[in-house]
Amino acid sequence: MEKISLLSSIDHIFTGIGSYPIEFIFVYNKRINENKLKESLQKTLGFFPMIASKLLRYDEHTYAFELSPDGLILEVLESQITFEENDEKYNYINPVDTREGNPLTKIKLTHTPHGSVLGISISHSIADGFSYFHFLSSWARIFHGKQIFPPIHQRQLLISKEPTEELITQKEVFDRAGLFMDNKRTPVAKKDLKWKTKFFANEELKDRLSKAQIDCDLRLSYNDIITALLAKEFLPDWTSNDSEEICYISCPVDFRRIEEGFPKTYFGNAVVLASKRMEYKTLENISLSDLAGIIRSNVGKVNDIYIDQSVSVLASLRKQKNPEIFEYIHVMHPRTGLLITNLSRLPVHEIEFNAGPPIKYDILTQSVRGAVILPGQDGLEARICCPVN
Repeated sequence: MEKISLLSSIDHIFTGIGSYPIEFIFVYNKRINENKLKESLQKTLGFFPMIASKLLRYDEHTYAFELSPDGLILEVLESQITFEENDEKYNYINPVDTREGNPLTKIKLTHTPHGSVLGISISHSIADGFSYFHFLSSWARIFHGKQIFPPIHQRQLLISKEPTEELITQKEVFDRAGLFMDNKRTPVAKKDLKWKTKFFANEELKDRLSKAQIDCDLRLSYNDIITALLAKEFLPDWTSNDSEEICYISCPVDFRRIEEGFPKTYFGNAVVLASKRMEYKTLENISLSDLAGIIRSNVGKVNDIYIDQSVSVLASLRKQKNPEIFEYIHVMHPRTGLLITNLSRLPVHEIEFNAGPPIKYDILTQSVRGAVILPGQDGLEARICCPVN
């Protein structure tokens, strides 16, 4: 791979101030051999070189990844307290900052009295959820001397879709890409966030899905049901003032399996946003079945045409302005929106480094008004990042 690699316009969304990295911690009840971990990491970077890179200003309108020896930081610490005794999970993460000149991956291995905690922060400009876990599962396989499914690093596949410059309005950003052009993003302090967890047992989901499907012509999924439940519970609480009448439900859609011919192991951001505008009164009164159907229909609109127009809008916006414009782009409405990401098929059990599978894991991505659906014990679990006020 060349030392310099241009970001696609989708990658540009996750640069600058307020561009949250993807962050998980994995807890093990045995100690990870740090020397072998480092050795296997170096081998893994041979397949995923972009993991060790910094953000570079390539030209007036474009950022690039610059491969760098200090583009990845790995630190090893000793803790005298167990994971259960530590009230602050963020202590196990060293967050990256996706601005020019900064390393885009930070890994922290903390040895505890009873095992190890592995915290991994990767800039969202480098990887979406699929790519993040493709890297981690590959790292674990290489640690054990196993073969991997090599990633495809062809950002040009998306860059080639980018059109000549055209004037892009706030309305077009939403209508054609499901994104929100609003006030400049601002970092949210940890003290202003709180996490809530909702567990959905398999039997409960099966029952809810069966009942909702009776009144819906579209084939629903567990994800549609959970998304509808979360929207009805949380969106009314996030009204910024009494005058708010509109809310938004946004769902990232991975198009690796949608766009014909697109590589299934593409490493980068291969997601577009499907966002639905809705009146609060409608949200309050609509049935679960009808809301789940609306969500399914909204996600189902993502096809080759929608993908191409989303990429085109972002490319034109970048050329019309400059990369700093993306600090005004939000993946969920910043006041009355909910973003729900489906990561229910994560291969968490594969993230194993001779310390057994993780006994616990958690997402710490600070995406206020964002929810992530994760695998749980005999069901699914939603982690919701809520504003304190």
